[in-house]
Amino acid sequence: MPPEPAPQPIGFLGWALALARGIPLAILVFGGLLILLLVRLIERPIFGLHRPVTPHITQFVCRNAFRIMGFRFETQGDVMRQRGAVVANHCSWLDIFTLNARKRIYFVSKAEVANWPGIGWLARATGTVFIRRDRKEAKAQQEVFESRLLAGHKLLFFPEGTSTDGLVVLPFKSTLFQAFFTDHLRHEMHIQPATVIYSPRKGEDPRFYGWWGEMDFGSHLLKVLANPRQGRVKVVYHPPVRVDDFPNRKSLAAYAEKTVRSAMPDA
Repeated sequence: MPPEPAPQPIGFLGWALALARGIPLAILVFGGLLILLLVRLIERPIFGLHRPVTPHITQFVCRNAFRIMGFRFETQGDVMRQRGAVVANHCSWLDIFTLNARKRIYFVSKAEVANWPGIGWLARATGTVFIRRDRKEAKAQQEVFESRLLAGHKLLFFPEGTSTDGLVVLPFKSTLFQAFFTDHLRHEMHIQPATVIYSPRKGEDPRFYGWWGEMDFGSHLLKVLANPRQGRVKVVYHPPVRVDDFPNRKSLAAYAEKTVRSAMPDA
């Protein structure tokens, strides 16, 4: 990917707009988080792993976050009804809102995210599955995967392994796909590829919403909130495929990568 663009000065009007959007956004997100945690106190002892109520709170927050920030949000295709997981390209922290806005999913994330201020709290509260790249924990993580998937949770992970500038799709790593090829899961599971596309307003850097390299969260958040006219975010949901239809994790990862890339604007 090309080097990160040089940061641009925000200016007085930019700061005013960032505050006008940021304060309601913070109230929405953390108010929603508080309600979610309170409801979960009742939901957990009654339903255990099943979450019939709290995902609706998450969706409400994410849909309205885009309204506050001024984004146009669009989707194409049908969300998967079968058991399984969604795999998508990873552009930005905005993906959390984008992929939760229409579909009830639970992210699979690296363990370090659990300790990030703000994002870590939200991730834990919304049922994110945290994984470590440690062979000693592979069996325990496999059991968590199986229990969540067989409980009907739609997991979502980013096979690229990192976020990008939003213009490219990096090669998909096949490691996490292996979890779906156990005897307990491969006959039950489907995988749905999804393509996330951010389109800034005309005349703006096409990488504007991308978050990659050494960019820090705070300055990128400020840049997005201070943007006078937001662009559009679109999610293309591709038809789900049966895990059983693929001989191994590498062939499934290759298919998912090709499908996600096919809907990118430069394709």
